[in-house]
This record gives sequence, C-alpha cells and structure tokens, in this order.
Amino acid sequence: MGAIRTRVLPRAERRTEPRQRQGIKQWLIIGAFILPGAIIYFLFLILPMIQAVYYSLFKWNGLGPATDFRGLDNYGLVLNHNIFQLALQHSIVIVVLSLVIQLPSALLLAIAVGRKLKGRMLFRTIFFLPYVFSEIITAIIWTYVYHKNGLVNIILGALIPNYQPATLLADTNTVLFAVFAVITWKYFGLQMILYMAGLQQVSEEIEDAARIDGATEWGVLRYITIPMMGPTIRLTVFLSVLGSLNQFAITWVLTNGGPVSASELAATYMYKFGIVRFNLGYGSTVAVILFVISLIFSVGYQRTLLRRDYAGRVS
Repeated sequence: MGAIRTRVLPRAERRTEPRQRQGIKQWLIIGAFILPGAIIYFLFLILPMIQAVYYSLFKWNGLGPATDFRGLDNYGLVLNHNIFQLALQHSIVIVVLSLVIQLPSALLLAIAVGRKLKGRMLFRTIFFLPYVFSEIITAIIWTYVYHKNGLVNIILGALIPNYQPATLLADTNTVLFAVFAVITWKYFGLQMILYMAGLQQVSEEIEDAARIDGATEWGVLRYITIPMMGPTIRLTVFLSVLGSLNQFAITWVLTNGGPVSASELAATYMYKFGIVRFNLGYGSTVAVILFVISLIFSVGYQRTLLRRDYAGRVS
C-alpha cells in the first residue's frame, strides 16, 4: 500500500485562514445589524425622495398612474407663482427672526441662569416644558391665547387704557409675527438647554484668570465665554434655519396660511396647493424645491462652519 501524503500548510497560511473567517463573520454581524435600518431608511426616505422627483415631472392628482408628462413645466409654474414667492419670503423672515431674536435671547438667558443661580433646575424645567408639547397641541393652546377674549387681550387690556381687543391672527400686519411668537415659545427652551449644556464646557478657570487680569464681565463674555461656546452656537443656528424653512404644523393649525396668504410658508404652500387640491405632481415639485434649498444650505453650512468642529473632535 502506498503511503498517504498530506500537505502541510505553512504557518503563515494557517494563521491567515482563521483571521479571514473571523473578518467575514464580523462583517456578517455588522451587516445583520445595519440591514434593517438601511431597509427602513431606503423605504421611508430615499424611495419617497426618488418618487417626489419623478412625480414632479407630471400633472398628477394622486389617483392612478402618472401619465400626463409635463417635464420641467411644473417648476416654472411654481417659481413664477406670486404666492409661492411670498411664502418663500415669509419662510426667510422666520429664519431671520429666529437668528436675530430667538437664539440670542436663549443664549443670554442660558448664561444668566447657567451655573451658579439657585433653582436653575426649576428654570430649566419651566422653559423646556413647552418643547414637550407637540406642535399641534401648541398651536391649539395659542389659538385660545390669541382669541379676542384670550389671555393676550386680557393682559393688554389691563395694561393699556381704552384698549380695543385685537385679532392678531386675522390682521395681515401682525399674523406672521404672532406665528413667530408661538414658534419661539415652543422651541426657546430647547435652544436654552443646548446653550446651558455648551456653557458647562467653558472652563471657569479661564474666565477667572481673565477677571484677575482685569477683564470686565462683558469682556469675559465677549472674548472667552461666547467664543468657547462656538460649536454649540453653530449647531443651534444650523437646526434653527432648517427647522424654520420646513415649519408647517404650527402655522397650518393657527392660520392655514392666511389671511390672504399673509402667513403662508413654503411648507403650508406645498400642502395647500399640492395635497388639499389633489395636485400631487405640483406639490411634489414644491417639495423638491424646498429639499434642494435645504440641501444647499445644509451642505454649504457643514462644509464651511461645522467642519472645523468635527475636525476638532476627531483630533
């Protein structure tokens, strides 16, 4: 009988095979955890975006297949519609008011009640509480607050002699600012909490050293505290701009975009002229335009301002 010959693998190959199997096993485990989330992400985010772009090229009422191809005509109709232009202007106004009024006010209050104030946990709870409410509940509450016999007119009537109750939501000159006040009430607490969290990252030793060197409290605030809170401030600006551009629920419940489109925003315009009127091709066009605006801002802002914050954390 002939001897049975066996091939003996080199030691390096014997070590490589278990490592390769282990690597494949790790990738299979990673894939098993990622796959469900990736499927959900594709079905509920990527696929609707692709469908919105597709339907924006048709005149489609949402019933049956889309067959009336219009190409880019819908985009021309939207961009040339005076109400859409007005809605976009209103959205920009909300963005500017948020950056000029809401965020600075939240920052100053966060600094005022941030570290050493007794009962600061109570202040945090009080200011954060409105954020817990849904946007629908918030809008319903403020519908009664703005009512002719509501809290606003009661307070103004007590402070101003011969005051005549105002209908802030029915006046084209005040409705947009009244809506902004509700948005501020809703999100002010979130911004303040974020700033208070950022304030905890500012070294008190550096601030004390500046005071010892003769810096005033304003100088400490301007040259040390606020610059060191830069990453948090840039993040809140990013969130505020995107949230303002896509604001819908509060405005729709309060005013439906009225009166006379005085509080129409980009998102309420999309809903009114797309879904309510069963013109989903047109509404998809508005959605695509709003997405492109948000995407351009998001990518540009992250690449110019947020990149250094990410780089600092990685390093």
